[in-house]
Amino acid sequence: MPHHRPARRPAAAVPRENGEQRIAKLLARAGVASRREIERMIAEGRIALNGEKLTTPATLLESLDGVTVDGKPVRAAAATRLFRFYKPVATLTAERDAKGRPTIYDRLPPGLPRLMPVGRLDFMTEGLLLLTNDGELKRQLELPRTGVVRTYRARAHGQVTQAELEGLAEGITVEGMHYGSINANLERRTGSNCWIEMSLTEGKNREVRRVLAHLGLQVSRLIRTAYGPLTLEGLEPGDADEVRQGELEAFAKSLK
Repeated sequence: MPHHRPARRPAAAVPRENGEQRIAKLLARAGVASRREIERMIAEGRIALNGEKLTTPATLLESLDGVTVDGKPVRAAAATRLFRFYKPVATLTAERDAKGRPTIYDRLPPGLPRLMPVGRLDFMTEGLLLLTNDGELKRQLELPRTGVVRTYRARAHGQVTQAELEGLAEGITVEGMHYGSINANLERRTGSNCWIEMSLTEGKNREVRRVLAHLGLQVSRLIRTAYGPLTLEGLEPGDADEVRQGELEAFAKSLK
């Protein structure tokens, strides 16, 4: 059984701007759902202010006083919290699966608050997945223009040269999909297998696997080792811990 280290105490909130803000942003901050999901909920008439259904996500408010979702009052945003989770292999980054496959919520240690994943990792990809209670921070970390560097280690079968990997720095198009600059290094080779470290800022669906397949390599293991300044250090599959307040604030301030 994997060892689960206890979650740390809640961090203080990351400083936020005051004054009027769009309701979609306020509700995302409160962890209700993503902004896009909230816009859909408003269109469905599920969100009201003082009993009146809202019709636009552009509604400006200073607080969530009087706001209800499905008739229930919304709690004010809790302090922003961010967790590191070592997602095990063969686990879906989703709340539930119609096919009954295990999800990250089946693997998370007990006692954590309601958390949303930042981006996703494929079913067979393991490693660092960030989780937060703050829909606005989630959105910031996921935006392509934010340019957060994701680092992966891939074990692959086949032959490739360092020169071929360095060519990925110019970007590459695979089956009509363009992938931006990737920093790739051949770490070591053992027989017909090799380990490759890759850093990228896009994180498009199955990007690492598709790019390596294009180079004639078959990936047998893929681990995300870092997301921005946060790494897997000290975590085993199934472990989660909370990012300390100072680290969280520094990370949030570094976002473009």
